[in-house]
Amino acid sequence: MTDTKQSWQTLASRLIDDNAWIRVEERDVINPSDAASIYGKVCFENRTVAIIALDAAENLVLVGQHRYTLGPYSWELPMGGAPETKSTLAAAKHELKEDTGIRARHWSEIMRLRTSNCITDELGLANLARELTDGEPQTEPAENLQVRKLPVAEAVRWVREGRISDAISAAGILKVWTDRGQLLR
Repeated sequence: MTDTKQSWQTLASRLIDDNAWIRVEERDVINPSDAASIYGKVCFENRTVAIIALDAAENLVLVGQHRYTLGPYSWELPMGGAPETKSTLAAAKHELKEDTGIRARHWSEIMRLRTSNCITDELGLANLARELTDGEPQTEPAENLQVRKLPVAEAVRWVREGRISDAISAAGILKVWTDRGQLLR
């Protein structure tokens, strides 16, 4: 793949909203067809860290919760935010322990992805966590999480059926499934 010359030109930028989680910008641009238009951009304050926690029987850990943005119940990998001032590994360890009570002895980053690069700069990272020790979750008061262990093959089926539709969760689960020969040794 070769990089091509930048074909977008920003003429002006306006801040629409700025809070603890996101910043929304609106930009006047010249697009690749040389037409003037408006483009919106959602900037995340944190990087997203997802944890693919696999036990000795190769079951992975999922958390279930109602997501306000979509409404229905969502099964996904444990995950959370990592501010620029915190290492993504430290954030992943914290999120796994907080959401599930689980600690892991072995960690490796296995994937980085952009969740919707047409509108957001969100960076998602998936970490494989092995050699697990169970403990008590320490969820935040606003969280009402359910923890479930599921065989990797079953989780892949849930992705294929749309029961797991979170982008980072689906991508991480499929990555482990397709690379299991290298990752699950």
